[in-house]
Amino acid sequence: MYSQKNGGGLWRGLLIALTSSLLTGLLLMLFIPSYIDRNYNPENINNKSIGLQIPQAQNIAQTQPARKITQPPNAEILDITAIASRVMPSVVGISTSSIDQDSLFRSSQGESWSVGSGVIVSENGYILTNHHVVGPNPNRIVVTLANGKTINARSEWADPTLDLAIIKVNATGLPVAVLGDADQLKVGETAVAIGNPLGLQFQRTVTAGIISAVNRTIRVATDGRENFMEGLIQTDASINPGNSGGPLINSRGEVIGINTIKVASAEGMGFAIPINITKPVITSFLEKGSYSTPYMGLFAYDRVVAEYVNQEMNIQKGVYVAQIDVNSPVYRAGIRSGDIITHMDDVEVNTMMQLREAMFKCGPGSNCTLRFIRDGRVREVSFTLENRTNDGLITR
Repeated sequence: MYSQKNGGGLWRGLLIALTSSLLTGLLLMLFIPSYIDRNYNPENINNKSIGLQIPQAQNIAQTQPARKITQPPNAEILDITAIASRVMPSVVGISTSSIDQDSLFRSSQGESWSVGSGVIVSENGYILTNHHVVGPNPNRIVVTLANGKTINARSEWADPTLDLAIIKVNATGLPVAVLGDADQLKVGETAVAIGNPLGLQFQRTVTAGIISAVNRTIRVATDGRENFMEGLIQTDASINPGNSGGPLINSRGEVIGINTIKVASAEGMGFAIPINITKPVITSFLEKGSYSTPYMGLFAYDRVVAEYVNQEMNIQKGVYVAQIDVNSPVYRAGIRSGDIITHMDDVEVNTMMQLREAMFKCGPGSNCTLRFIRDGRVREVSFTLENRTNDGLITR
């Protein structure tokens, strides 16, 4: 009798334990996935403790200075108020004085001042602006920061054909603008301009509009010579004298262009230089403190412009070589007017700006290869990029 009662109790105990285990497993299956979903972050997949490490890792990332010039603070779409708040601290006023050359031998030399804009691209004082804001031979450059402080600056680099320049102030801990990707622009998206129209009296004026078009080519006079500015961003955000050198910004608060010129005879037709061409220059200054502009010695039209110049042209891809420097490295390599360049070092090029971006990334002294079409046949030549001088502004 005793053994039968004890056996029945054993079975009942085993049944209760099994039931408890099943219930516990069911509860774990219901609640653990939702806990993981709330605490999982793929950026912390290598951390030993996923849930506890996330807030600390985010705080550290926000306080450390950005090492990459193209790294955005985040990718959310901002309203114009937030865009202005984010970028405005990095926008500066640039006042440049020049000496009237006609008065050099007079008792009192004539000094004239001009005002433009610029954007800070490094914490230690490198500022991106237009060449025409700084001028070819500035006598004095004064930068006005967002806090009202004024600092003397010096010119470090300029490219008249691009209408870009970099100046430097002796300061540290400056607010830096985030650079975006102009290649990703879509016609119709938001565009915001910040600058100093008509002088410092209206400094850091914010105007907004849209991206009206991309890859525009216009003819201008640069240092007294005819020049073509290609690959420009067209916007209807109001740009006036003094806005030159200031940033054109996308809806993520990233600088996607440097405002350069407007059509005086039309309303709402301003142009900006795509920011991508400046990235190799800025990186070189951050790493080496200098940059040498490369030179290949040609100027080319993209498909749209080539057909506008000559309606008999039918270019499906590449750029049409319109002008060439007979003393240039590409001429010595065999490139001639009428050739259609399709690739540079296996990088496909369909605009002159893309060709220049590839050239700027390589730099002077680099051995490069051009793939081109002549008389319907695909050919290749190799050449070495040279340092650019001030001569031959038409060719690049």
